[in-house]
Amino acid sequence: MTKGRLEAFSDGVIAILITIMVLELHIPDAPTIESLRPLAPIFLSYVLSFVILGIYWSNHHHLIHAAKVVDGRVLWANLHLLFWLSLFPFGTGWMGENEFAAIPTAAYGLPLLMAAIAYFILVRALVAVPGQPDTLAAAIGGDVKGKSSILVYAVAIPLAAISPIITLGLYVAVAAMWFVPDRRMERALGR
Repeated sequence: MTKGRLEAFSDGVIAILITIMVLELHIPDAPTIESLRPLAPIFLSYVLSFVILGIYWSNHHHLIHAAKVVDGRVLWANLHLLFWLSLFPFGTGWMGENEFAAIPTAAYGLPLLMAAIAYFILVRALVAVPGQPDTLAAAIGGDVKGKSSILVYAVAIPLAAISPIITLGLYVAVAAMWFVPDRRMERALGR
């Protein structure tokens, strides 16, 4: 089975999610700087989610490009990932509208955690497809970033009850860890 449709569909879904999120940024009623202040948490939530979705898009592109074939398990694993990514606009809006309160900040982390798990499953499903190049499995290696992301999100979510700011810092730390696409994947693509 070819991978082109999977990649095109995923690209389209992620583009739509980013569009939905930006539509939630409402224009202030007054032409003043003061009218922008209440929008700051909403905008910061949007920026964080935009960066995270961009990271997923970039890494997904590299991952699918490095693969040679996909099968039904990969298609379902990919849909699983897209499901959790599709919840980002809700979490983004709720967290931003409530100025990073504990419960919305923790709730924002649930789709982050589940998307990280889904991406890990997608990677494993891709590597397991018969006919996949050995370079893909070599590039993935032990998937330390994937496992670390899941662990950090799992710790960050309940921590929001104590400090939503620390939780946000952990969400940003995971994004920073993934910001530069994996060099191993780049090398695998070069072969």
